[in-house]
Amino acid sequence: MAPDAALSLTFIGGGNMAGALIAGLAGRLTAGAHIHVVDPNDAQLARLADSFGVSTASAIDARVLASKVIVLAVKPQQMRAVAAALAPLLAPVLSGGPLLLSIAAGIGSADLARWLGGYGAIVRCMPNTPALIGQGITGMVATIAVSAAQRALADGILQAVGQTVWLADEALIDPVTAVSGSGPAYVFYFIEAMAQAAVELGLTAEQGKQLALATFTGAAQLAAQSADEVAVLRDKVTSKGGTTYAALQSMEASGVKQAIIDAVKAAAARGRELGVELGRD
Repeated sequence: MAPDAALSLTFIGGGNMAGALIAGLAGRLTAGAHIHVVDPNDAQLARLADSFGVSTASAIDARVLASKVIVLAVKPQQMRAVAAALAPLLAPVLSGGPLLLSIAAGIGSADLARWLGGYGAIVRCMPNTPALIGQGITGMVATIAVSAAQRALADGILQAVGQTVWLADEALIDPVTAVSGSGPAYVFYFIEAMAQAAVELGLTAEQGKQLALATFTGAAQLAAQSADEVAVLRDKVTSKGGTTYAALQSMEASGVKQAIIDAVKAAAARGRELGVELGRD
């Protein structure tokens, strides 16, 4: 997406994910001065203002309507209150108003639109924390009220911090949340285990961390750049009767693969549950 010096955005919520998006956008897709951040945390607002030159406010007011895009970057449990504050402001512009990007897990676009008094130009997004270093990936789905131009705008904003994947069915946002939204935690968990094993085998904590991190980084890049399927790459380093074979046999015996699959499914189920719980009137 080409830089747009006039692109104006409001972020409602100034936490880590908002900060990652602002870092990717400010000075690249738009000037920091065209980004407005609303958050009750004064320290977070000061940090963002100092780092990127954004304007800030502690509460939602009519200034948000000056933005072309409003990013709803609050926790799912806070979304209904945010929508209640936005609804009277959006009521006069139910069509032709700003595009809303929601990055809250579980909150369906139909529930959000209802809370907003029928406002429909919504794109649900599920980014992940590698966005903090520009290496994120975001699953996205648009409501029928979102125009082609708005869809392209949303895509450009999220591509500022990584890759994007568009979904045809909003029900697939929960699986995306489970796989990539929560996924970095699974990777960190495995890195912790590898580093701990290294220490128990006699290496220092720093050596274990260095080896585990480099192995994950290198293997992920190899998988991304290779024409081979991941299963083929695994087979290429697994000689029957060798050390890798022994490790993988132990994992299979312990049900590691199925445990990971079950864990991802549990995360997806929890995403669906959140939507039901928080969307209930």
